[in-house]
Amino acid sequence: MNSEQQYIDLYLQAQELICRHSSSLMNSRRQEAFEAFRQSGFPGHQAERYKYTDVAQVFSPDYGLNLSRLDIPVNPYEVFRCDVPNLSTSLYFVLNDQFYDKALPKVQLPDGVIVSSLNKASVQHPELLERCYGRLARSGKDAINALNTMLAQDGLLVYVPRGVVVDRTIQVVNILRADVDLMVNRRVLVVLEDGAQARILVCDHALDDRNFLATQVSEIFVGENAHLELYELEETHVKCRRMSNMYVQMQANSTAVLDSITLQNGLTRNRADVRLDGPGAEVYMNGCVIADQKQHVDNNTLIDHAAAHCQSHQLYKYVLDDEAVGAFAGRILVREGAQHTVSKETNANLCASRTARMYAQPMLEIYADDVKCSHGSTVGQLGDAALFYMRQRGIPEDEARMLLKFAFVGEVIDSIRLESLRDRLHHLAEKRFRGELSRCKDCKLCK
Repeated sequence: MNSEQQYIDLYLQAQELICRHSSSLMNSRRQEAFEAFRQSGFPGHQAERYKYTDVAQVFSPDYGLNLSRLDIPVNPYEVFRCDVPNLSTSLYFVLNDQFYDKALPKVQLPDGVIVSSLNKASVQHPELLERCYGRLARSGKDAINALNTMLAQDGLLVYVPRGVVVDRTIQVVNILRADVDLMVNRRVLVVLEDGAQARILVCDHALDDRNFLATQVSEIFVGENAHLELYELEETHVKCRRMSNMYVQMQANSTAVLDSITLQNGLTRNRADVRLDGPGAEVYMNGCVIADQKQHVDNNTLIDHAAAHCQSHQLYKYVLDDEAVGAFAGRILVREGAQHTVSKETNANLCASRTARMYAQPMLEIYADDVKCSHGSTVGQLGDAALFYMRQRGIPEDEARMLLKFAFVGEVIDSIRLESLRDRLHHLAEKRFRGELSRCKDCKLCK
């Protein structure tokens, strides 16, 4: 049986069960997604945006799914402790792919702000979800979109109404937990109306020594003059596989900061598509990857300049050791009429061993003549001269190597605007290079 067929058979056999534990809105998109997936199947290496990750192999194992939505008997608010000191957040949890609403943060959000499950929101705010859900992540665009849409039964909604400023960071902790190999399908919808401002921190953790496969599809709408900061931090383990697609639509004079940090994983494939739809929009995308052993991290980005006077800035850095594999493909599209575009894309990579591999593919596609665009990529190894210089001053070789790798990713970490997170990431990156990074010391979930 090929990888696609097991999911086609699963849907045909369990369609009634899937729909029973979901909302009418999500169910209304399901059949179309199924037909799109059955027609396209998983992309192969010939697909330009998937040439560095074998998707069919990722999905070939027989994972379990919690289609009956059985509860996980744990209250994360009582046992989970965030490992970021001095970070005052409104804390929410997603257990596998279920929004945890049996307890919620005591801190009150500003009036009109919603952090909720998609199923609950579809009943209370049907017009909002009907307007936004499935509008950016079209099933015909991508097989992961289609698979996620046909199997996802709930999701997370973050909504900030017009002109509202959310001062406290909204933190969402995704927790993978199971006693069998498990597949989860997360759905995320973020809507910032005109003039709204919010900061969101998403942390991925895996707490059991099982094989996990997570698909995640995020749709993000940033209204006119709105400001969004979104930080994603992945700290799972080598048996975890993550396939994430994020779609962002930005209106005039809006700003988005989209940072992705991969500290620990098995296989990660992140797709990020950003469309600048209104003049004056600006996006800043930063990525930091630390990988060793046989880990695989593939970041694929598209920034679509559809309006004039927009800016985009990308900085992605990888440090690869042992037999790790990294990939970065970043495409900048400047459409006809998008004059006075400013775009800069930088990708720098460090292979700390001779067996690590890095694939880099920066791309510019420009159809306007009054623009300022640049892109570049480098792949190199630790400098012998720098190592020699440090060892001559009494620094042991292992410590010298660690310091050089730490300094290399420092530029990305320093760009993080959330000060408490930036300080914590400096510490976590150093622990990661020393081989000391593990679960949060105060977390009781996996003890």
